[in-house]
Amino acid sequence: MMMVCGEALLDVFAAAETRTGLTLDANVGGSPFNVAVGLARLGQPVGFFSAVSTGFAGERLMRALVAEGVDTQAIARLAAPTTLSLIGLDAQGVPSYGFYGEGCADRLLQASDMARVPPGLTVVNVGSYATVVEPTASALRALVERERGRALIAYDPNIRLNVEPELQRWRDQLVWMQTRADLLKVSEEDLDLLQPGAVLDDFATRVLAQGVKAVVVTRGAHGAVGWTAQTRVVTPPVPVTVIDTVGAGDTFQAALLTWLAENGALSAAALASLPQQALADALAFAAQAAAITCSRRGADMPRRAELGTRE
Repeated sequence: MMMVCGEALLDVFAAAETRTGLTLDANVGGSPFNVAVGLARLGQPVGFFSAVSTGFAGERLMRALVAEGVDTQAIARLAAPTTLSLIGLDAQGVPSYGFYGEGCADRLLQASDMARVPPGLTVVNVGSYATVVEPTASALRALVERERGRALIAYDPNIRLNVEPELQRWRDQLVWMQTRADLLKVSEEDLDLLQPGAVLDDFATRVLAQGVKAVVVTRGAHGAVGWTAQTRVVTPPVPVTVIDTVGAGDTFQAALLTWLAENGALSAAALASLPQQALADALAFAAQAAAITCSRRGADMPRRAELGTRE
């Protein structure tokens, strides 16, 4: 089983203006939550490690996970509110976020909750703001330390300055993870925040030297670039009419892990030795999945049948 770790929340979209305010449309979400659902839709056995409210919003999150086939045994239930992420879209469909989450359940995961996580994991996927807010960040670090060398460790920073505005906290997390992660996926936008002016090839060389086995930088409309110690691949963008980009990066991560699972590459050794064509195929598969999400409103991730047959 893959275990996705991090926040679960409600994405609240500003749908339309009314005479007295706004119509709001709330959808289950959160970057790690989306990755877990994306993996389930792509046919992968996946669980979710988080803390979820016992209130009505938390119950809706739990029902959504169960309906999608995500294993929920590792979730701690807390009598705390559910985080709300208020999302507005610009004319190009690019989202801006406002977070309301202080004291909410997904920030209150404890290291002791790690006992809920079953043994025998194939992947531990961490990322987003859960990795930089306490005590959840310490709980996720404890799980990474427990599972490194046994499960493949995947990391996507997915920076949210609305939650943690201090960039050094995110930079420290990257430094900590780059000696523990096997797969590092980062958007070019996030990389520019973490290391302004960084040359992509130089960044990849540095983190590979720290122990990362494969690095992927997603570049939005410009495609993606991937590296191992032996090879470099550039993947062009997939043409698509963009409705919005919410969940595109989460879909890319879920699809990338799915391709690795389907092709026997869910180990550090297999990832490090991926041939150039295999890495190209993996990135193309992930880009195709992300393009489907971009063609739909919100984080509506594709199912496996939408991506063609397995070869």
